[in-house]
Amino acid sequence: MKVNQVELVISAVKPEQYPEGFLPEFALAGRSNVGKSSFINKMIQRKSMARISSKPGKTQTLNFYKIEEALYFVDVPGYGFAKVSKKERESWGKMIETYLTMREQLKACVLIVDLRHPPSEDDVMMYQFLKHYEIPAVVVATKADKIPKGKWQKHLKVIKEKLEFDPLDDIVVFSSETGQGKDETWGIIHKRMKK
Repeated sequence: MKVNQVELVISAVKPEQYPEGFLPEFALAGRSNVGKSSFINKMIQRKSMARISSKPGKTQTLNFYKIEEALYFVDVPGYGFAKVSKKERESWGKMIETYLTMREQLKACVLIVDLRHPPSEDDVMMYQFLKHYEIPAVVVATKADKIPKGKWQKHLKVIKEKLEFDPLDDIVVFSSETGQGKDETWGIIHKRMKK
């Protein structure tokens, strides 16, 4: 998909702030330092639409990016490394849970994991949460450029086993550096938009 038009419409914390209308939405979830911002920027062909921070846990709201007047990417706060209070983390958890379970426009959740490492406990919990609520998941295994291509399948196997991956979901090998997996991911998003 060629992306010409993108705007950050709103950073929301509660349902009454979500954008109106019925455009399909895709939530983006993952650990705080897994490269969500880089993923967004690669997908929409922008250098710094989503701010890349050296401080994990920068995203503290639901950021709605409207793309081509056709769909939204919804960046949700990262989990794991963020140096925030337990209370703050709990309020993020509620905010994310409310969005993921109540939002009719949500077509799928893109769960971003690091291809180099087995999924963390938080990744596994997130995936199980999506399965429990029957939210379609697209697992994007990023940082593929950091591993020789010959080892991708071995690493994917580890990810699938750890997540207890559902074959009905999609999994993509991705690199924000090389663009590997970008077209495939857009293909999956288009397919999900029609469902």
